[in-house]
Amino acid sequence: MTSIPRITMVTGGARSGKSQLAESMTSRAPGPRVYIATAEAWDDEMTQRIEAHRARRDAGWTTLEAPLDLVGALQRSDDGRTPRLVDCLTLWLSNVMAAGDPGPRVAALCDGLRRQQGPVVLVTNELGLGIVPDNKLARRFRDEHGWMNQSIAAIADEVWMAVSGLPLRLKPERGTP
Repeated sequence: MTSIPRITMVTGGARSGKSQLAESMTSRAPGPRVYIATAEAWDDEMTQRIEAHRARRDAGWTTLEAPLDLVGALQRSDDGRTPRLVDCLTLWLSNVMAAGDPGPRVAALCDGLRRQQGPVVLVTNELGLGIVPDNKLARRFRDEHGWMNQSIAAIADEVWMAVSGLPLRLKPERGTP
């Protein structure tokens, strides 16, 4: 038995501590854990970022790479008890948008998450707090990302935000206005 809710979403800005928070939450469960990576190493900087994430994890983690087929990776890894960490939905959405319309894949992800038996912790960025992007593609990505985050937050049991390395619980909240 784990102390992790079935679906947990962790959001935050760049370098906010969201991945470390999600890794810490996932590590509360005893036994093996699965890291579902959505990033692809397209350049040296991304290769270094991926290596830094790998270096933080101990031998108790198995890594699955799912730059596009996140739903399939979740289904294949769901044994009802092993916690999975998805890092990150922002990169996954970028991959999905490059491949076509993200709407059906985001809907399939939400459906897939509702069917999960084992716990899943999902990392995503919070993009809508900055300036309005100056080009159409960036604005579309920001909007699609915001809608994706809202959809996943709605079905999540817990939602956390990392700010300056500090965790803030957003859901379940104590009351709604």
